[in-house]
Amino acid sequence: MNAHIRVPTAVSRAGAVSALTVAAVGGPVAGPGIPQQAEAASAAAKALQVAASKKGAPYTYGAAGPNRFDCSGLTQYAYKRAGKRLPRTAAAQYNRTRRIKAASRHGGDLVFFHSGSSVYHVGLYAGRGRIWHAPKPGTVVRLERIWTKKVWYGKVR
Repeated sequence: MNAHIRVPTAVSRAGAVSALTVAAVGGPVAGPGIPQQAEAASAAAKALQVAASKKGAPYTYGAAGPNRFDCSGLTQYAYKRAGKRLPRTAAAQYNRTRRIKAASRHGGDLVFFHSGSSVYHVGLYAGRGRIWHAPKPGTVVRLERIWTKKVWYGKVR
């Protein structure tokens, strides 16, 4: 992603807006002196918006959008629309992310559900202990509370 944002002259003179604030209110941030973390944060925020926009889309095993999804298909689709590439399965996505602690999670980070060392489900962290995900056959993409402590968190690079 190599987009640039123009900050109104009055704001830039005042220095009142940080790159992360700009990213939170609209779009990607990149440019001289702006860390890559800001760009990653804006991609995560965009991916979260994309996932939320798919509310109500039916779960279909193996589907990766734009109108039907399985869990990893939703995360892959959302991040693709945000300019980041993810592999297709939840386990492969886990292997591609940077591990983070629960205290460091932010909106758009991936939440991996596991049994032992096997990842079996993924969603996008939405804040307040909730995720956007495509749960299982017979359901739709929805916002739901994380129902177990057996989760790992990953930040998309």
